[in-house]
Amino acid sequence: MRELLISAARETLQTEINEIISLPERIDDPFVDACKLILACQGKVIVSGIGKSGHIGKKIAATLASTGTPAFYVHPAEALHGDLGMIAAGDVVLLISYSGHAAEFRRMMPLLRALPVGIIAFTGNPESPLACSADHVINIHVTREACPLGLAPTCSAVCTLMMGDALAIALMKARNFSEHDYARTHPAGSLGARLLCRVGDIMRSGEKIPQVSHDASITDALFELTRTGLGLVAVTDSHQALCGVFTDGDLRRWLLTGGSVSGAVTEAMTEQCHTLVPSQLASEALAIFHEKKISAAPVLSPDRRVIGAIGTHDIHEAGL
Repeated sequence: MRELLISAARETLQTEINEIISLPERIDDPFVDACKLILACQGKVIVSGIGKSGHIGKKIAATLASTGTPAFYVHPAEALHGDLGMIAAGDVVLLISYSGHAAEFRRMMPLLRALPVGIIAFTGNPESPLACSADHVINIHVTREACPLGLAPTCSAVCTLMMGDALAIALMKARNFSEHDYARTHPAGSLGARLLCRVGDIMRSGEKIPQVSHDASITDALFELTRTGLGLVAVTDSHQALCGVFTDGDLRRWLLTGGSVSGAVTEAMTEQCHTLVPSQLASEALAIFHEKKISAAPVLSPDRRVIGAIGTHDIHEAGL
């Protein structure tokens, strides 16, 4: 049994690899024309397919949408029962059918032409009704399926998916879609947090800022350290301008040298400290913390007033 399973799996993969090898040769003028049609589109791309083609179509639509081409999937049967209302003049429709004989597409085609919309076909049959009715045809033909019965879409499904990826990435590069653009479509992921999250978005503000006046005692600063748990207290003047910071390390050094907790915080604070501004990326702040071997910093306005504070824990909680 083990040998049978391994043999079947390896044969499947090898068959699919063999079919994939021929795909780059099909990136020619029809492919370029399809890309140009989408790039000129002022609306959106609607992807449709039924059965396995529908599952692949959903993934292609998702990839297009996340790489700079507005797109979504519509089921062809649902399209014939109201969802055609999602498609408007000026859109581009990408129809996927390996045989090119999907009955739903034959019924949809006159309605799509009446809008009108641009039509791109992914099909393995360039002579099919779908191909003959489309503006541009992308050939996804395979010589054989990996299924031993020749029935289950295997090689054809893989080739369709890969051609969809080729289309999406070609469009992505033509649009100069950047890492920052990608982050905007993935704000909840780690990439979005790294490229979009700024210090001002996640810093502690208001009553959550650990701070004491410049005439406070070390005891006052110690209470503020305990209250906020940031490991740092900003020492400010009467105008909220930063005078320095008092940290856990400053407290230990003060006590080890015989200092009293009743002493002035200005005697024990660090005057030359690292500060941040709200517009800095949180990832940049984290890099500074690591480089300077600190865990927190005050956030200043352009006139050096303390308007916030942030620590490594705050940044990690934001997803970085």
